[in-house]
Amino acid sequence: DARGAHLAASYAGEQFSLRYDGSIAQAGNYKAARGFKSAGPAASDKPTHWLGADEVGSSSYKTRNHALTMAWRGSTDLVELRLGLQDIPFQNYPNQRMDMTRNDSQQFNLRYQGQFGWGRLEARAYHEATRHAMNFGADKQFWYGPAANVPGMPMDTRGRTSGVQLRGDLELSERDTLRVGLLAQRYRLNDWWLPSGGGMAPDTFWNIRNGQRDRLEVFAEWEARWSPQWLTQIGLRAGQVRMDSGAVQGYNSGYAAEAKAFNARDRQRTDHNLDFTALARYTHNDQASYEFGFAHKTRSPNLYERYTWSTGGMAMRMINLVGDGNGYVGNPDLRPEVANTLSATADWHDATGERWGVKLTPYVTRVNDYIGAERCSGGVGAMTSCTAANAGATQGFVYLRFANQDVRLHGLDLSGFARLADSAAWGRFTLHGMLGHVRGKDRRTGDSLYAIMPLNARLALAHDKGGWSSTAELLMVGAKTHVSAVRNEVPTAGYALLNLRTSYAWQAWRLDLGLDNVFNRFYQHPQGGAYLGQGRTMAGTALPWGVPVPGMGRSLYLGATLKF
Repeated sequence: DARGAHLAASYAGEQFSLRYDGSIAQAGNYKAARGFKSAGPAASDKPTHWLGADEVGSSSYKTRNHALTMAWRGSTDLVELRLGLQDIPFQNYPNQRMDMTRNDSQQFNLRYQGQFGWGRLEARAYHEATRHAMNFGADKQFWYGPAANVPGMPMDTRGRTSGVQLRGDLELSERDTLRVGLLAQRYRLNDWWLPSGGGMAPDTFWNIRNGQRDRLEVFAEWEARWSPQWLTQIGLRAGQVRMDSGAVQGYNSGYAAEAKAFNARDRQRTDHNLDFTALARYTHNDQASYEFGFAHKTRSPNLYERYTWSTGGMAMRMINLVGDGNGYVGNPDLRPEVANTLSATADWHDATGERWGVKLTPYVTRVNDYIGAERCSGGVGAMTSCTAANAGATQGFVYLRFANQDVRLHGLDLSGFARLADSAAWGRFTLHGMLGHVRGKDRRTGDSLYAIMPLNARLALAHDKGGWSSTAELLMVGAKTHVSAVRNEVPTAGYALLNLRTSYAWQAWRLDLGLDNVFNRFYQHPQGGAYLGQGRTMAGTALPWGVPVPGMGRSLYLGATLKF
């Protein structure tokens, strides 16, 4: 079961406005359409906490959000201040070995927008401070050790992000517009694990200490309207990403060799990145337009990809950004990934754009130095999991090092709609459709990329009449057979789901009613990850491998909105 509430209140005058937004949401574990595991206690140290065979452990959460926005508008200026608070007492994860037991975040955003004789100016300053904690939640084993006297594994994180952005739009002529700007961002991160006894003692484990990631970018974009039919955009962005990390340590002397090797390295890295985009749009008439584009995009590694350091099995299993159940270790020598994409879009529609439309976008992307993963081997020390056996394992959870790869992706997106009928007596009926296909693989090994969505489509029939709005939606997903061998990714079967929803608006009220997965079909989402929602999740082999996280069974939801 899940429940939530949202409150929005606003005041607006000629120049000043004030708005408050607040929301709360809480949910217990959801259930799959049928059993996918044995029923029983969630963990050996929780004999009375029973999970049914169809219950998806660690899928519960609770969150509270508040935001206050103040704005002042002059004749040509707008100043807006937004303050935000987020409090997440817990959020459990069915595809992670740990759960979030605390997340407190404070956000500050100041935005300015002004209109001048030469064009428009936008400026933004922001800051976010986050305090984050992980441990084992309600459905995962908490007590470890031979005597069951080691209480969990506390993991704490403190992050701070500050930045400024400046952008100017210059109307050079009736044909030409130049947009220029800059971005500066400062990010600091500490990630430490307090000792809890047993092998996780007596010292604090520093996963990332004094992590730094600073960005400085400048950009320019030239847009030209050559004629009513032709428009071009050319953009250039030059940036620098500077990263560093302080000295680390493990729980005890068993981690000393790797910590010493990491600390002896020069850990400071500076990436000089360049992005380029070019787009041409041709509007043939009021029923057809065509777009052709090229994009050269660069992404530097994040702190976890570069600076996590231990190859001890327990430490690696705590580093996972994708939910596959495997363990990961960072790589300070990672290079930024560089993606080159060619795409084209054809947009056909009726003259009004309201009766029918079809949009088709094929694309191909080649990524040099894509930040993926490889099996780790040759680890240092008796605790390492980077062994020869790990390098050749074809089943089970494995241990990987973030690594650069050269990959290729290609795909297409197709969407469209058609108004089937429109009458005063019966209302308006509209058919919507969407189809997506993408394939990606390593160009050197031929291995498929992880969590690539298989062929999928949506078909929806919408009806509107007066205050009523209703939709019947069919969701279809093909089987995932192209899987990542390096991660021992598990295939998933194809499925089709029917969802129904309706809403009625009357005066100040709106009621929403929906039924998802009407026929209660069992399915496993291709991007849902590995099921790790219960049991002895800290251990490497205690959880069964090969069970994807199942999707939600039949679910009914009801919502009410009141405006006054």
